[in-house]
Amino acid sequence: MRLSSTAPQRVGIVGAGMVGLSTAWFLQERGIEVTVFDRKGIAAGASWGNAGWITPGISTPLPEPAVLRYGIRAMLSPSSPVYVPPTLNPRLIRFLASFARHSTAARWRVAMESLVGINRHALSAFDELTDGGVTGSAYEAKSFLAAYRTPAERAILLEEIEHIRAAGQGIEFDVLTGDDARGVEPSLSDEIGAAIRLHGQRFMNPGDFVNSLAEAVRKRGGPIHEGYEVSGVVDEIGAVRVSSPTGDVRRFDAVVLATGTWLGDTARDFGVGIPVQAGRGYSFSVAIDHVPAGPVYFPAQRVACTPLRDRLRVAGMMEFRAPDAALDRRRIAAIVRAARPLLRGADLDARRDEWVGSRPCTPDGLPVIGATRSPRVFAAGGHGMWGITLGPATGRLLADTITTGRIAPELAPFNPLR
Repeated sequence: MRLSSTAPQRVGIVGAGMVGLSTAWFLQERGIEVTVFDRKGIAAGASWGNAGWITPGISTPLPEPAVLRYGIRAMLSPSSPVYVPPTLNPRLIRFLASFARHSTAARWRVAMESLVGINRHALSAFDELTDGGVTGSAYEAKSFLAAYRTPAERAILLEEIEHIRAAGQGIEFDVLTGDDARGVEPSLSDEIGAAIRLHGQRFMNPGDFVNSLAEAVRKRGGPIHEGYEVSGVVDEIGAVRVSSPTGDVRRFDAVVLATGTWLGDTARDFGVGIPVQAGRGYSFSVAIDHVPAGPVYFPAQRVACTPLRDRLRVAGMMEFRAPDAALDRRRIAAIVRAARPLLRGADLDARRDEWVGSRPCTPDGLPVIGATRSPRVFAAGGHGMWGITLGPATGRLLADTITTGRIAPELAPFNPLR
């Protein structure tokens, strides 16, 4: 399918997170002039404080049967790994109902197959950014451990890995005992009785990387307007008008909406009906006696740990709530309670950088990438927990679509008008 025979020369991008800035950079690679706008600033949404994993091997749809196994009563508890505060919000209720309908084994398999194509671009897209001058570092994980108390708990991920492979996605791993795992990572406590070591994955400090990506865009002549609220995007004859509440008006040949959890609102006027809900995650950093050589994941507790310089970032939780709601300290306490018995030498009571950010989640677990009802307005978002992993791949594939007018086959399942 071809969208247009004429490549745009000037593109406006709304959103300065990993997805928006990656799209800007790859458009610049193709000779396109870009201007970026963000209502707050660079990496102000989900891009700053997340776990920073680059893990195409386990980038899977969020709606899955395991989510339903928590049960409604568990999800209403603030200590639950998946938390839904009691609400009468009709939009959230509709989202959760659709999310539940997609949390079946059959629908998970279809969604997983849809992600395989873009997952295959993930690492090479990062390499293209760093080879092209983005100075933020993405590290090869010398070890990437998923750790469990018992082999029975581990069986869930082993089964999921088989489904991932069946969908056509490669992933290499070792099965370890608890003692094997502690031999790899002494920071694991004696509570750990089983583990899986994944190969071929990476990690980063996401805030540092996204800021270095922004600097690369600027050095190539792409202005980034921080604190710029876009109040209107209008497809006029031959141009797309972007305006602010102050009366500032800009016109572009095309516009990319990469607004994270606000994507559903900003793209609705262009026929995008897929709801995008904030799935908020929390994190903080702590000192630890032995900084792991790579990420450590506790899947049963949904707690993700990432080494960042001389500290450990501890992240977790999925909280379906308004994106601008205040940080809920009960959620931080829940992560601490879950992680304390599983880590050795971590000072979980001396926390820094406590943070909450909103992942943009869709009810079918698939991102929203491509042209809207207007061939000059494109949507890019809805990656859930995988915006860091898939942001550069999204930017590269979308830049190709915008400049050539041809939809990359890897993006077909993510049609914003689906």
